[in-house]
Amino acid sequence: MPQLNPSPWFLIFLFAWVFFLTIMPGKVMSYLSNNNPTTKSTQKSQPTPWNWPWA
Repeated sequence: MPQLNPSPWFLIFLFAWVFFLTIMPGKVMSYLSNNNPTTKSTQKSQPTPWNWPWA
């Protein structure tokens, strides 16, 4: 039964998992966190009144 012989596919399986666990997280995280969020200020800005020239 050839499927019980791990020699042909085990090394490919091992290298694939090493690739996915070491190289891919850095590449994926560079796309997910490229914009650092800024904190909101706690001070409320004062609105400027509108200038109504016809009133």
